Amino acid sequence: MGKWKLPPSGGHMDKPTGIYFQTMTKREIEERLKVNDIIIIPVGSTEMHGDAQPFGEDTFLVSRMAEMVAQATGCTVAEPIWYGSHPYNHLGMPGTVVIPEDTFIAYLRAVIAGFWNAGFRKQILLNGHGQEEVIPLALHQFAKKYQVPCMLVSLHWPTVIHDYLKDKAHGGPFETPFRHADEAECSYSLALFPEMVKLEYAKDTKPEGFMPPDHVDKGGDVYHAPIKGHEQVGFGGIEVIMTPEGVVGRPSLADASKAEAGLNALFDYMVRLIHDILERFPPGQLPPIDKVTMRDREEVEAVLKGPFRGGKHLYTICYPP
Repeated sequence: MGKWKLPPSGGHMDKPTGIYFQTMTKREIEERLKVNDIIIIPVGSTEMHGDAQPFGEDTFLVSRMAEMVAQATGCTVAEPIWYGSHPYNHLGMPGTVVIPEDTFIAYLRAVIAGFWNAGFRKQILLNGHGQEEVIPLALHQFAKKYQVPCMLVSLHWPTVIHDYLKDKAHGGPFETPFRHADEAECSYSLALFPEMVKLEYAKDTKPEGFMPPDHVDKGGDVYHAPIKGHEQVGFGGIEVIMTPEGVVGRPSLADASKAEAGLNALFDYMVRLIHDILERFPPGQLPPIDKVTMRDREEVEAVLKGPFRGGKHLYTICYPP
């Protein structure tokens, strides 16, 4: 048992608890920015996760994670991104809402721009779904378009705690390798939102591919195989044919206790990341203009000041984001 209380006592999305940007007023946000100007943006998906787990599992995982870290650090959380990008093999699965990559990246750029313009120039996009090849593009496209001081992070939580997501044969706590809607993912859901998991209806499947299994990584790319999951097409069949159950693995083996050490390590790291950012750049401070952009200094200072303090809004540089 670590210092973090698991499971948490419910979520905060519609509660006036000072966690979510959208539940706070202008005055409350102005006060928040004086003490902590970091915002966590949970980026999830709406995706088939079988009979035991909800369609919003990826989103609830990162939202609950962000809420707990925000309570410990005083940072702010944005209401989550509910729909995401998917690899080819997910296409056609009922209940999986696939957003085209160009649309998804443009949407994320606009979200980043909106929160930058609101004063949150330090943003952590917490990725709860297999879209780690897409989200970083939004960060870099925003930076290239606007070339203004900012600190943007795409944090893929399985990467942070990869050893805690492995099977016992590789030093981890699970009987089976991390896949999708399986023992590992369901265990994390039981630890964070057990009220939404119906484990009695869990159906297990046996993962199958066309190639020897050591070439391509599995869920979360935690094994560091030569080829990451999104770096291939055709090494396995499509989900709607191969695993119509919506599960790749054995969720029946899930147990919240198997996720506790990993969640403690993840939360500790996120707290340290936020602390280190604020220690180097306290609220209101950013990496120096002359080190991070060659845009005209007067123009940058105007958008940093913002429209309510005698400056300009971000979109005077360009629109759409």
